[in-house]
Formats: sequence, structure tokens, C-alpha cells
Amino acid sequence: MHLLITAGPTHEPIDDVRYLGNRSSGQLGMAIALASCQRAWKTTLLLGPSAHQPPTHGLLEVHRFETTQELSDLLDQHWPSCQVLLMAAAVSDYRLPPGSRPAKTPRQDQGLDLHLESTPDLVAGLPRQNNQRIIGFALEEEAELKRRALEKLSKKKLDAIVANPLATMNAPDINAEVFFADGSHRSTEKQAKTDFAHWLLEEVADWLESSAAAGGDK
Repeated sequence: MHLLITAGPTHEPIDDVRYLGNRSSGQLGMAIALASCQRAWKTTLLLGPSAHQPPTHGLLEVHRFETTQELSDLLDQHWPSCQVLLMAAAVSDYRLPPGSRPAKTPRQDQGLDLHLESTPDLVAGLPRQNNQRIIGFALEEEAELKRRALEKLSKKKLDAIVANPLATMNAPDINAEVFFADGSHRSTEKQAKTDFAHWLLEEVADWLESSAAAGGDK
């Protein structure tokens, strides 16, 4: 088994000093990476800017990125050799168009208008072999969480999606559900992210085993 995990935010430069970012800490993705290694699975972690140090383990390989484009390049490089991708990174939805970034934007009392373009949907653009599986993550307001997660599951053609409410961002605990493309779902009580990482990978392992027994059907 070789897992590929993305974690943390992207930083999209406004100029050489400022950037567009988000508050993702990368802690959940790092916890999943360590739990994966502890299952004796080879693990590759693609980690964005984070104040937290990534775990160290003999089975873990870490690569860093800052922008959506850098993450895209790393996915192209590492995804072909992996069986499962857990896309936990909080990828920016917008960025300045390439070539429009100044060295530094001087302060303007009248404010600053930015023209932003949408970033590419990295998961939707990934090719995959029959034995490869992609698990997405949805971070939404609790009232809209299930609906939005199921929409993403279908739209992005994911094999499963982890749905967790906004309150879990930067929190030590998580309360999430996992929805699978076959219509099934799993849920767990609120628990520490480190404990959730082990629970999630146990569910993934059971799901992969069941899929293999069924002849590879999702």
C-alpha cells in the first residue's frame, strides 16, 4: 500500500510580500500520514505552509509546496505510483492571473482592487488507473455540510469524501462523517484528530478489502 496525502493551505501571491491564504493548519493531514506509517504503509505527504512540523518516520516522504500550481506539479509527479490519495489540503479557490504579480504593491489610501481567476480543480484533473482511489475532504458550515459534501462527491467523481464542519479548523478535535460513492457512510463520535486518523484509515482499509473482494467495483 502506498498512500498519497495532501495537507495544509496554499498561499497564492498577490505580490512578492503578500498572499491569499487560509487558516488550514495541516494537522489532520499530518496525523493521517503518521497513522498510515504506523500501519506499515508507505506514505507520501505533500504539505503546504504550516507552523507545525511534519512527523518523521522511516516510511514517510515529505514534499513541501506553497501555491496551487506547485501542489499540482507534485500530484502529477507522485500520484501515478500511489494507490490512494487523501486530498486533505485546503486549496485556494482563487489566485492572481499568471504574469500579473508586481514586486510589491504600494499602500493606497483608496483601497486596492484585485482581479482574481479561479484555480484549477486539481482532483477533477487527475487521471487514475482502475485500482486507484481518491478520497476528498469537505469543510463546510454544519447546516450545509452533508448536502455540499455529497455534491462534491458526485461532481468530482470521488470514491469517498470526509465531511467535517468549519468548527474543526485549527481545533484539536474533529467530528466527521465519511460518505462513499456506493451510497454508504460511516460516522464517529467527536475525538482527537490523531485518534480520528487511525479510525479513518481503518475504515479505508476495510473499504479497500471489500472492494477487492467484490472484484474492484466501487
